[in-house]
Amino acid sequence: MSFVKRISVSTPAEGRAASAEKGKSTFLLAHLSDPHLSSVTGMRPAMLLSKRLPGYLSWCRRRRIHRPEVLDALLQDLSETAPDQIAVTGDLTHLSLPDEFRQAAHWLARLGPAEQVMVIPGNHDAYVPAAWEQSRDWWAPYLAGEEPGGEDAYPRLRVCGPVALIGLSSARPSAPFLAVGSLGKTQLMKLDQLLEQTRRRGLVRILLLHHPPVAGSIAWRKRLTDAPRFAEVLGRRGAELVLHGHAHVPFCGFLPAGGQKIPVFGVPSASDGRSKKPRRVSRYHLYRLRGENGAWKLRLTVRRYDPDTKRFATVRTEDILLPFFTC
Repeated sequence: MSFVKRISVSTPAEGRAASAEKGKSTFLLAHLSDPHLSSVTGMRPAMLLSKRLPGYLSWCRRRRIHRPEVLDALLQDLSETAPDQIAVTGDLTHLSLPDEFRQAAHWLARLGPAEQVMVIPGNHDAYVPAAWEQSRDWWAPYLAGEEPGGEDAYPRLRVCGPVALIGLSSARPSAPFLAVGSLGKTQLMKLDQLLEQTRRRGLVRILLLHHPPVAGSIAWRKRLTDAPRFAEVLGRRGAELVLHGHAHVPFCGFLPAGGQKIPVFGVPSASDGRSKKPRRVSRYHLYRLRGENGAWKLRLTVRRYDPDTKRFATVRTEDILLPFFTC
C-alpha cells in the first residue's frame, strides 16, 4: 500500500515543454541532509564491539557540533517557507542504534507528513550489518515510493505535479574508518529504465542520493564507488537535477549528459551549529521550479543558520536554466 499521495495531477505525456508553456504555478522543494540525531539511550557495551566503537568516539567529539536547537530553528524556518515537498538525503542517525531510529521517527513527524517528506538512507543509517534491516520500519512511510515493492527496492519514485522525485540508496556497511557507498548494478539498471519512463512522461527528474556523485568532490574513503557507472546512466538518459548530502559542506557542480550539464547540489549537515567554520554550518536549499518559454527555470535559495541570531536567513539566490531533454 502506498503512503504517498500526489500533490497535483502529473504532467501529461505531451512533454515537459508543453507543461512549461502552460504552467503558471510553481513547485517548491526543500533539500536538507545529515541531521545526525544521536542518542545512546539503551546502548549496551556489546553494541560497541563493531564499527560503532570508532563511531561512538567520533560522536563524543562531535556531539557539541550537532545541536538540537539548530534543528528546532530549522523546523521553524521550514514552517515559514512552506515547501511543497522536503527531501532528506540520509544520515538521520549516527550509530544506527535502535533508539536513534525511534528518535529520528519522532523528528520526522515534526518535520511534516509522510506524503510531503521523502527520506533516503545514508551510510550512518546502515552503519553496521543488519541495523538498517532491523530498524527501517520506523521510517517506512517516509521512505515509500508510489509503486509497491520490496523494502530494499530502489530506486523509488514519487510524482508531485510536474516533478519526479527519484530516491536512490547508496547506504552500505563499510569497514572501519571508511564511509564509502555504492548503488549496485541492479539499482543502476532500474534507474536507467525509470529515467527513460519519466522522461517520456515529461516530468522534471530530480535524483536524491546520499553520496556525492561527482568524481573528485570528496575524499577517497568517503566516495561513491560506482560513481562512473552512475554518470554513464545519466549521460545516456539525462536528468534535470541531482541532490546529495554526506560531505557536510556545500557543493555545486554538474554531470555531463548528451552535450548538456546536469546541476548537482550538496548541503552541509542540517544540525551543525559551529560559528568558527561557516562553510560547515547548517543550511538547506529551496528549489523553486517554474515553467517559462518552453523550459523549466530553477531558482535556488540558500538558507543558512546564524549562530548569533539562532535563526535561518537567506544568504544567496540564483536563477538556473535546467537542461532540456527531448521527450
